[in-house]
Amino acid sequence: MDLKADSEDMDYKRPAPIEVFATRSTLHGISHMFTYERMYIKRTLWILFFMASVGVLVMVCVDRVQFYFEYPHVTKLDEVAAPMIVFPAVTFCNLNSFRFSRVTRNDLYHAGELLALLNGRYEIRDPHLVEENVLQVLKERADFDNYKPRPFNMREFYDRTGHDIKNMLLSCSYRGMECGAENFKVIFTRYGKCYTFNSGQDGRPLLVTMKGGTGNGLELMLDIQQDEYLPVWGETDETSFEAGIKVQIHTQDEPPFIDQLGFGVAPGFQTFVSCQEQRLTYLPPPWGDCKATPMDSDFFNTYSITACRIDCETRYLVENCNCRMVHMPGDAPYCTPEQYKECADPALDFLVERDNDYCVCETPCNLTRYGKELSFVKIPSKASAKYLAKKFNKTEQYIADNILVLDIYFEALNYETIEQKKAYELAGLLGDIGGQMGLFIGASILTVLELFDYLYEVIKYKMCRCMKKKHKGRNNNDRGAVLSLDDVKRHVSRLLLSTFTVSDCIALTGAHSRLCLHWSQPQPCRRRMKRWRWWEKKKMRTRRDGYGGSQGETDLRDTIAKK
Repeated sequence: MDLKADSEDMDYKRPAPIEVFATRSTLHGISHMFTYERMYIKRTLWILFFMASVGVLVMVCVDRVQFYFEYPHVTKLDEVAAPMIVFPAVTFCNLNSFRFSRVTRNDLYHAGELLALLNGRYEIRDPHLVEENVLQVLKERADFDNYKPRPFNMREFYDRTGHDIKNMLLSCSYRGMECGAENFKVIFTRYGKCYTFNSGQDGRPLLVTMKGGTGNGLELMLDIQQDEYLPVWGETDETSFEAGIKVQIHTQDEPPFIDQLGFGVAPGFQTFVSCQEQRLTYLPPPWGDCKATPMDSDFFNTYSITACRIDCETRYLVENCNCRMVHMPGDAPYCTPEQYKECADPALDFLVERDNDYCVCETPCNLTRYGKELSFVKIPSKASAKYLAKKFNKTEQYIADNILVLDIYFEALNYETIEQKKAYELAGLLGDIGGQMGLFIGASILTVLELFDYLYEVIKYKMCRCMKKKHKGRNNNDRGAVLSLDDVKRHVSRLLLSTFTVSDCIALTGAHSRLCLHWSQPQPCRRRMKRWRWWEKKKMRTRRDGYGGSQGETDLRDTIAKK
C-alpha cells in the first residue's frame, strides 16, 4: 500500500528545532540556553551570562567604531642617509631697494613722494635732516623748472635702480669651486631686485652636494653698499631702517616669499647656516587637512603655500586696484607710483596683517623645507681689516660697515622624513571587533552567517505556511462546503490507517511509519507511545552523561510508570 504523509508537513521543509540548531552552532553558550533538559535555573544563568557578554561586546564595538570615525593619525619621524642631496635654491635681497646714485630727475618727479624724498609740492622734505652732499645732489635733481617729464615704468625703475650683483658680489664659491654673477638669476620680490642661486630656471643643471659641513656648500662675500642707501626722512613700504640682506632657503619648485619667510644677515659678521632637508608628508581629509588636488592657478604649476599666497595677493590687488606690483605675476598693468602709495601698499598690508579669510592657503600633502641653525662670528678681525681694505680698495671703516660673509651648507648628508600615517584603519577595526567577538561570545563571521541562515529558513517556512493558509482559505470560500480531493484522500487515509496494527506500521519507513503509528492507535495508546519516546530520549542522554546501567533504566521505568 503506497501511503503519503500529510501534505502540510511534506510541501515545505520544516527547519530544525532551535534545540537541534543550538547543539550544532559554533556560537558559545547557545547550546546551554536551548536544550531539552528541564533545568530552568541553569538555563536562566546561561541566558544571563550570555546577554551580559553580548552587552559588553556591543559597548566595546561601539567605542571602536566611534574611534575609527574620529580618523586619528600618528606622526612618524625618521632620518635617512643619502649618497648625495640636491642643494636648495638660495635667494637674497638687499634691504635697500633703490640705489640713490641711480635715481634720476624723472624718477624723482614721478616717485619722489613715494620714496619720501619729496613732498606733494615737489619740494625736499625736511632739508635740515639731510647731509650736505646729499642735499646738494637732491637740489640739482629736484629742480623741475621748465622740466618736461618722460614716461615712467615701475618695473624698469626697480630693475635699473636695484643693487647689481656684479657690484655686490666680492667672492663666491660652491664646494670649493669658484662661481660668479652668471650663476645667479634675477627675481623680483617685495624688496625689489633680488638674486637666486641654483634656481634651476636658467638652463643649468641642479647642483648637488656629496658631503656635509663647511666648505661643501655655498660661501658668499657681499658688499651691501650702504653709501647707496636712500636717505630716510619718513616711513614708507619702500624705505628701510635696517642694513644688510634678507635670505631665504627654499626648493626650486617654490617661489621665494622672502619678506615673510626670509632671515636677516647683518654686515660685519660671518653667518654660518647649517641646514637639514626635511621632507614632510601630510594626510588629506578626513585624516588631515592637506591639499591633495592640483593648483588652480594661471601663474604657477606646482602648488605650495608661497605660490598660493602670491597668487592670492595678485588677484586681490588686481580686483581692488586694477594693477599689480612689480614682483607679482600676470599680465595686468604695473601700478604707478600714485597707485602704489594710495592703493597697492595699503591693500597688501591689510591683506597680510589683518585679512585672514581672503587668502586661505592649505598645506600641501608633500612638502620639502630646510631646518636651519645660525651662528655668527665678527668680521673683519683687527688683523684682517687692513688686508681686506687694501684688497677691495676700501677703507677699514667701509669694510666693517658693508662687508658680510654667508656660508650655507648641510649639517650631514641625510634628510629627515616627517610623515603622517593613519593610526586606525579598516583592517584594525575589523580585527578589534573580531577579537572582541571571539573573547565574549566565541563567534566569528561564519558564526554570524550561521545565525542569519537559520533565521532565513525559519522566516521562509513561516511565510510559506502563511501564504498557503491564505490560498486555502480563498479556495474554500470559492468552493463553499465542497471537500477538495486532497481532503478526501487525507480522510480516507486516516480511516485506513486506523485498521493497521503496530506490526503493520513498523513495516513502513520514515514519515509513513510515524503517520501510521499516530493514526492506527487509540488515544490512550498514543499517549503511551509519547511517554515511551520520551523515555528513549532520556535513556540516551543518561548513557551519554555516563550514568547508564540497569539501575538507571529501572529508575527511568519507574518514572514513566508514575507518569
